[in-house]
Amino acid sequence: MDNLQQARLEINEVDKEMAALFERRMRAAKEIAEYKKERGLQIYDAQRERAVIEKNSAYIGDYDIRSFYVRFLDDVMAVSKQYQESVISGVKIAYSGVEGAYADIAAKRIFPYGRQISYPDFRAAYEAVVSGECECCVLPLENSYAGEVGAVMDMLFQGSLYVNGIYSLRIAHNLLGVGGADIKDIKKVVSHPQALAQCAGYIRKHGFETVEYANTAKAAKAVRESGDKSVAAIASAETARLYGLDILDHDINESAENTTRFAVLSRVENKRVSTSGDSRFMLMFTVKNEAGALAQALNVLSSYGFNMRALRSRPMKDLAWEYYFYIEAEGDETGQNGSDMLRHLALHCDMLKVVGHFGSEVTLKEE
Repeated sequence: MDNLQQARLEINEVDKEMAALFERRMRAAKEIAEYKKERGLQIYDAQRERAVIEKNSAYIGDYDIRSFYVRFLDDVMAVSKQYQESVISGVKIAYSGVEGAYADIAAKRIFPYGRQISYPDFRAAYEAVVSGECECCVLPLENSYAGEVGAVMDMLFQGSLYVNGIYSLRIAHNLLGVGGADIKDIKKVVSHPQALAQCAGYIRKHGFETVEYANTAKAAKAVRESGDKSVAAIASAETARLYGLDILDHDINESAENTTRFAVLSRVENKRVSTSGDSRFMLMFTVKNEAGALAQALNVLSSYGFNMRALRSRPMKDLAWEYYFYIEAEGDETGQNGSDMLRHLALHCDMLKVVGHFGSEVTLKEE
């Protein structure tokens, strides 16, 4: 047997072993997909992929072929993601509004393989997940210009769903009109109250009359259906494409840093610790009616080494002049140190719940 035949036989043996290992790897990938489906997690995890490549490429002793192995790993992980997407394909994602709303845009970018389901309001989208009608929902937590979304915060406090991911979406408002319309024709603009507020300077400058709609996409849809060249909507470029409207002016919001943070919520809590050490968690609690109770509660977090990134208070709906508190903090509350912290914190609280555990915030790419 010559060297060529010997090499081909060896490749055949290796391929046979690799086929068995491939099946084993894909079975594990399926389990990961099912885990992510239950918790509303993205398929793509850039930090995890970088860690796998860095670790596994070190196993290759022959430096000349190491770069080819990295390419091989890239291909394997690409196939794995495609398989996971096929497992999760059609997962139902609830959002509030109609197609083209910013929540819909966020949901599509977070779950491009999912099936986005429209609901009339935040409560209906939330309850769709509670009932099992949808696997997860995408709801806005806060806007950098308009502040927190109180209705969503209250549902986090009162409800049973967990926040398993936070995503930020830059909000770029545009002036949308029917075909053939010009800015000179516009006398009235329609949009969500927050969008109108975020574009108040532009609206004043042009002397437009304003009309509020439940969301930006509904406003755009109304403009298209009216066919009135004197009415324009304030909405996204995606919404313009969806409803066949012309963009009469771009980026008309006053702040270029206008960003909305969206939360992905599901019925199952994600307690997976980030391998890159960037774990974060959300707490909601009420404190005992004692002097210094809030200060003592906050001191507990710092004494255990947890960095608090946000602290907010919200009025409790059923108790006048009583408040609950919302905290986002850095660190892993699932370990022993975190368990000790929560146990100590509970001594100062009437009610305490971990609302979510997730990695660093993801900025959704603009299209």
